Amino acid sequence: MPQWLSSVKNCLGPNVYTEVPDGGWGWVVAVAFFLVEAFTYGVIKTFGIFLKDLMTEFDESNSRISWILSICVFVMAFTAPLSSLLSNRFGCQPVVMVGGLLISLGMVSTAFTTSVNQMYITTGIIAGLGYCLTFLPTVTLLSQYFCKHRSVVTSMASTGESVAIFTFAPAFTALKNKIGWRYTMVVIGLLQGTIVMCGALLRPIVIKPSPSDESSKEQLKSKQEDARLDQEQLHGSVSSADSGVQSVEDPEVGGQITEKEEKKALSPKPNDKPGRPKLLDLSVLKEGSFLCYSAFGLFATLGFFAPQLYVVELNVSQGVDRDKAAYSLSIMAIAEIVGRLSIGWMMSWRRLRKIYVLLTCVLLLCLVLVLFTLVSGFWPVAVCCMLYGFLLGNVASTHIPMLAEDDVVGIQRMASAAGVYVCIQSFAGLAGPPLGGVLVDITGNYGSAFYSCAAGMALGALFLGLVRPAKIGKLCWRKTGQKQQQQQQQQQSAVEKDTSVRESSPEDFVEEDLSLNTRPNDC
Repeated sequence: MPQWLSSVKNCLGPNVYTEVPDGGWGWVVAVAFFLVEAFTYGVIKTFGIFLKDLMTEFDESNSRISWILSICVFVMAFTAPLSSLLSNRFGCQPVVMVGGLLISLGMVSTAFTTSVNQMYITTGIIAGLGYCLTFLPTVTLLSQYFCKHRSVVTSMASTGESVAIFTFAPAFTALKNKIGWRYTMVVIGLLQGTIVMCGALLRPIVIKPSPSDESSKEQLKSKQEDARLDQEQLHGSVSSADSGVQSVEDPEVGGQITEKEEKKALSPKPNDKPGRPKLLDLSVLKEGSFLCYSAFGLFATLGFFAPQLYVVELNVSQGVDRDKAAYSLSIMAIAEIVGRLSIGWMMSWRRLRKIYVLLTCVLLLCLVLVLFTLVSGFWPVAVCCMLYGFLLGNVASTHIPMLAEDDVVGIQRMASAAGVYVCIQSFAGLAGPPLGGVLVDITGNYGSAFYSCAAGMALGALFLGLVRPAKIGKLCWRKTGQKQQQQQQQQQSAVEKDTSVRESSPEDFVEEDLSLNTRPNDC
């Protein structure tokens, strides 16, 4: 038994590398992330096939049933900081495994509900919390296993969502027609139990430098310390030769500090221990670049979910048959797969600044959302769906991994930053679909929902364009900080100058006093 436990610990324990592997066990993590994407976002975006059955079963309106999905998305995003905190405290493996159990429990219990309010709890809260605990830790760990090929691998693994939309919708529809929506929910919940096994495969990564690297660093550090001491000794001998004093005099106290005492004062104390890493680092909220990037995510999320909900109804309102209009979602899913793969290949180019590529995709996505309202007929809308799916794949697969870039926060603080970022996004995810529905009810035109998505995407593009200037210090609040720093440096130089005057010889003061007496009287 102990041998079995030790073998399991060796197989699922942490991986120790001397540098980022860009492969190795990271490929297993990539497959796990593919399955997590398929059974989280893939299931969420195919939940619409049950809307008519739920409306008939519970005799509820479309808006009341739609709130099930809105609550689920909100809980999934709003509790993202909790996911970051638990991952930093306990690791990704147990957090994702618990999340998989919650998802499976929530979906299976949905099959036994008798009202929509109960589904708000089972699907909205329980399953939504499980979605939160599975997605963020997996994508964060995947980013740590790759460096050079991070964009390509993340984009390839994130296609699980699009593949699931393309395959789950017809499969679950056929299964629902045979065994009913309740038993179909049970099957989906059991399939989502696969996430528990995926969580067990998320072995943590430890970067430990090789002994040769550590010895070379220690030698370099010792050489630098010897050079510093030689320079101090040379400076001390020159100063003592000039002043004839063997020790440094403190002008404030009047006492003398020997060289040994000075080194003792400057040496670190034994009680000075480095602080423990924070479980949830909220210091990212003080950075202008992260605030601008969070504002981009907040407004751009308005265009992430609403088009999938209203594109079929937009086609039907233009006279297209409903069965034919449903193919627009399949076209969008296929184009999204191509977009996710292509952006990963493009982001691997070293000469491109990734945040500018993302900005270009967001601007084009805004134009396509406006184009939806200007065309009519199945094939023109299908072309818009293809463009929208391609660009959505570009943005959806890069906006969270972009946090690992130095233009935003960097890989060291990505875990906490991702939780705060997704939490800010949650409000737009909750308000996006209802906002589009309100505009449709007021205007009677489904195109107005696409206008609201385009407006949100345009505001997101504006804030995304400010991320880089905020990072390099070209915005007003960073300039104010630089001015304060310059003022502090000026004050410090003035104090040093005053100190040098105090250390001057008495003859200098006598000469200065005589020169002051010889000045003419200004009065």
